[in-house]
Amino acid sequence: MTDASTTAPPSASQRLDRLPFTRRHLRVLTGSGLGWALDAMDVGLISFIIAALAVQWQLQPSETAWIASIGFVGMAIGASVGGLLADRFGRRSVFAITLLVYGVATGASALVGGLAALLLLRFVVGLGLGAELPVASTYVSEFAPARMRGRLIVILEAFWAVGWTAAALIGYFVIPASEAGWRWAFALGAIPAAYALFVRWGLPESARWLERRGRHDDADAVVRSFEEAAGERPRETVTPAPTSPQREPAVASTVASRLGALWASEFRIRTACLWLEWFCVNFSYYGAFIWIPSILVSQGFDLVRSFGFTLVITLAQLPGYAVAAWLIEVWGRRATLSVFLIGSAVSAVFFGTATSEAAIIGAGMALSFFNLGAWGALYAVTPEMYPTSLRATGSGWAAGVGRIASIVAPLLVPLLLLTGGAPLLFVVFAAFFVVAAAAAWGLADRRGAALDDR
Repeated sequence: MTDASTTAPPSASQRLDRLPFTRRHLRVLTGSGLGWALDAMDVGLISFIIAALAVQWQLQPSETAWIASIGFVGMAIGASVGGLLADRFGRRSVFAITLLVYGVATGASALVGGLAALLLLRFVVGLGLGAELPVASTYVSEFAPARMRGRLIVILEAFWAVGWTAAALIGYFVIPASEAGWRWAFALGAIPAAYALFVRWGLPESARWLERRGRHDDADAVVRSFEEAAGERPRETVTPAPTSPQREPAVASTVASRLGALWASEFRIRTACLWLEWFCVNFSYYGAFIWIPSILVSQGFDLVRSFGFTLVITLAQLPGYAVAAWLIEVWGRRATLSVFLIGSAVSAVFFGTATSEAAIIGAGMALSFFNLGAWGALYAVTPEMYPTSLRATGSGWAAGVGRIASIVAPLLVPLLLLTGGAPLLFVVFAAFFVVAAAAAWGLADRRGAALDDR
C-alpha cells in the first residue's frame, strides 16, 4: 500500500466490507434469493413435466431428452451473454430482465399444443434462466462484507432448494391431479415475470459496479443507505480517487478484450479450473436430478410414488447448504468444495446400485445433501476469482461452459441407461464429481479477502 492509499477517502468496497450485516443486506439477500428460488422452481418443474408428458404425449426417450436439453442450450447462451451485459449495463437491470424473459416464456408454455412449440419456448426460458444465476451471485457478493461473503452466497444458493422443493410439491400435488396438471405447473412458473418489477425498483444497484463505472455519487448514495441501516452517521460526500490500475484493470471496451482478459496470465489457471469445475458439476447434477423421476418410473414405481420419493430426496438439499455455509468460512473454499464433491461421488455410486426403497431414499438424500452443498460452495467461489470489471463476465462464462455439460448430460442419459442401466449411469456421474474435486484445488481461496484484492 502507498501512503496515498491511507489518506484517500475509503472506496465503496472498503466501506461495505467493514459493515455488520444489516436489514439492507437481508433485503438484497432475500430479494435475490427469491429470484433464485423461482429459477430453481422452473428448472425443477421440467423434470416432473417430462415424466408426465412422456406418458400423455407418448414421447420417445430422445424426445424427452430434448425437452430437458433445449433449455440448457438457451442457458449456455444466456449465461455467457448475461455476464457481459451485467458488466456493461449493471447487475440489477440485467437481473430483472432475465426474470421477465423466463417468466413470460414459462407462462406461455402452458398453452402449447405440441412438442415443437414447447421446445422453442424452453429455449427462450433457458436464455433468461442462464443469465440470471451468475448475475445474481455476482450482485450479492458485491454487497456482502468480506468476512461473511462466502457464507452469504451459500445461503443465497440455498434458495435453490426452496425453489426445487416448491417444484417437487407442485409435481406431487398439481401435475398428477389432471391431464392439464402440467399446464397449471407452467402457469405457476410465470410468477418471475411479476417479481421482476420488484427487483428493478425495489433493490439497489451494486455500489462497486457504480463506482467502477465512475458514478461515484450514485455509489455513495447506495453505501450511505447501508451505513445508515448499521446505525452509522452519514459521511461527508467525497469523490474517491480513481481506482489504482495495479488493483483493478481498466474496464475492457470490447467483448473480445473482456474475454481475453479472463485468460491473462493472472487468471488463466483460475479460469481453466473454474470452467472444468462448472462443466463436471453441471454434467452430474443435471444428468441425475432432471432424470430421477423418470428413472424411478422406469424401475416400476408409479408416477405419484416416484414424485413422492423425489420430494423426500429434495428436502435433504437444505441441510446440505446449511453445513456448507458454516464450513466455507471455517475450512475455506477449496477444502469445502472438494469434500462435498467427494461426498457426491460416493453417494452417486450408492444411489446407482440401490434396490430397496429405503436405500433409494437414503442414497438420494445423501446425493442431494452433498451435491447441493457443493453447488453452494461453487457459487461462492466463482465471483471471487475476478475483479469488479470482469466479475460478471467471468462468472457468466464459467456458467455458460457448465451449461454445455447440462445440454449433453440429459441426451446421454438414455444411452447410458440402455448400455449399463442406473449403475453405469451413476458411476459416470461419480467420475465427473471426482474430476471436479481435483479441479477445486486450482482455484484461488479468497476467504476473508476483499473482493478486488489479488
